[in-house]
Amino acid sequence: MEKEVNIIRQAILNETEGYDFYMLAAKQVDDPEAAEAFTQLAREELKHIDWLKDLHDKLAAGKPEEFDVSKLEDPPSPRIFQWKKAGRETGSMAVSVFGIGIQMEKAAIDFYNQAAEDSQHDVAKELYKKLVDWEYEHLQQFQRDYDNLRDEWWQQQGFTPS
Repeated sequence: MEKEVNIIRQAILNETEGYDFYMLAAKQVDDPEAAEAFTQLAREELKHIDWLKDLHDKLAAGKPEEFDVSKLEDPPSPRIFQWKKAGRETGSMAVSVFGIGIQMEKAAIDFYNQAAEDSQHDVAKELYKKLVDWEYEHLQQFQRDYDNLRDEWWQQQGFTPS
């Protein structure tokens, strides 16, 4: 039980760090559409925190069966975030934000995959797998947009082949 509680505690901390990062990113961009997209990602991190806290409380009470994974939302469509203008005005800042986001999402996927392997509770494993799906959607979106922003930045810097 202690191992499971430690996994959940670390997961809550990871999600809290994600929330803080996305809120900082929202404040750094000038484009309202980009700021709203980062704010939406932050809100999703808060949902994940709530789910993890609920699981923690049910496990601590010895009632893991009361945690109902089927009531949790599915990940949003990868097209929910339209970054058409995201960070275009700040160049390297946008590339940096998206690059950090990619690393955070990859780390979250690795963490939740390992947590699912280490867990002794089926409901916890289900939650961790659902969180992997959410983080994977975020990763896919970040990677596409990072690639586009990176290419634009390279072009602005004169690094593209002629």
